[in-house]
Amino acid sequence: MDADKKLCGLEPDSQYVELAVEVFAMLADATRIRLILALRDGEQSVNHLAKIVGKSPAAVSQHLAKLRLARFVGTRQEGTRVFYRLENEHARQLVSDAIFQAEHSLGGTPRHHHNTPAEGTS
Repeated sequence: MDADKKLCGLEPDSQYVELAVEVFAMLADATRIRLILALRDGEQSVNHLAKIVGKSPAAVSQHLAKLRLARFVGTRQEGTRVFYRLENEHARQLVSDAIFQAEHSLGGTPRHHHNTPAEGTS
């Protein structure tokens, strides 16, 4: 089990620590967090993402370009339109965990700890 930790970089002296800092730096922007949240359920065009996050398409394109260089998002082109998608589940999980941690900072019982009724029941 300890060998697994070393292989995936979870030791304090891991070479991946500095890269992890870069990941957090990339996510240290509200628009980028909103874009990742908007892409959780599948690919979207720049114009649709701009409407969702309330920014201009030009501003959204700049943020998406940075996320693409950092390999958070990938693209698919259809004619003149470009569609963006999350490259893997880790960006979605990082943002979800950050939101959950933010809920903890407010005190009380965070929303994500509340029991929700089973589907189909009231």
